[in-house]
Amino acid sequence: MSDAPLLEISDLTVEYPVRGGPLRRVQGTVNAVDGVSFGLARAQTLGLVGESGCGKSTTARAIAMLVQPTGGSIRLDGTELVGLPTKATRQMRRKMQIVFQDPQSSLDPRMKVGSTLVEPLLIHRIARGTEARERARSMLSAVGLEPDALERFPHEFSGGQRQRIAIARALVVSPELLICDEPVSSLDVSVQAQIINLLADLQEEFRIGLLFIAHDLAVVRHISSRIAVMYLGQIVELGETDQVCLSPLHPYTRSLISAVPSPDPAYERTRQRIVLRGDVPSPLDPPTGCRFHTRCPYARERCRSEQPLLAEAHPGHIVACHFWREIAAGKSSGTEVPA
Repeated sequence: MSDAPLLEISDLTVEYPVRGGPLRRVQGTVNAVDGVSFGLARAQTLGLVGESGCGKSTTARAIAMLVQPTGGSIRLDGTELVGLPTKATRQMRRKMQIVFQDPQSSLDPRMKVGSTLVEPLLIHRIARGTEARERARSMLSAVGLEPDALERFPHEFSGGQRQRIAIARALVVSPELLICDEPVSSLDVSVQAQIINLLADLQEEFRIGLLFIAHDLAVVRHISSRIAVMYLGQIVELGETDQVCLSPLHPYTRSLISAVPSPDPAYERTRQRIVLRGDVPSPLDPPTGCRFHTRCPYARERCRSEQPLLAEAHPGHIVACHFWREIAAGKSSGTEVPA
């Protein structure tokens, strides 16, 4: 097997025009994703975490070729996806599949589950007839559903079961990359754990690369081997899961971790919480310098005028902050993600 990364994202940019007025003229541009770079190894899980509106889902959709990047590079298994012709794009889509946040809206309510799972096999000319049905039945079993589910409609299942069907539909074509865009945020907490454990088991069984997107660091920690933290369209920290969760270097990462509740009441009473001031700035008019400086408790004049670049703080652990050394030296034990 090749040692090259399964997925390579380099300086990815996605911009959306903002239109207004009676003639719907362009009045501005939203930089939803601004210079994002990261890699994903084969059979590895990368967690992409950040607040709502930070660009996580747009990044996922750009990788899945559901939105057109404005600039940068997306390479999957060595093939450049940006600018790929339509026919080649369809062929590459077999190698990557996406699971969306809400299975109720992502599954066709008029199609039985069997047809939902067989359809991608027909589109990609993988199997048909009895063979396709057998593959669909086998994949349902892999996600923990009985074979009779093939003859039922999505509305006959619970939210967690519908998400299992969506996962089965994504995996039935044997992709190399599975993108999960907030796959558990619409589910009950008890069901979330089941889906997380299922995805971890499937990732190990089928040896696929998994890009797992969420806003909850505690959820991401339990499934990811590496974590990338996004803020206002940019990566601000990336490293091994324990590096990011136990020794966070960026103030934004520290604030996310401090918001994670702990099951230990004594620890919960004594640990330090970092409360951010103000609201997330508008992506229409992002702050100059460091985009986090308007909410950062450590901000100085340099942060307002000079944008920090991602730099390696430790092997495999990169951060975009001018003063990460000072912040790390003064960090308290209250900024670890509870296990």
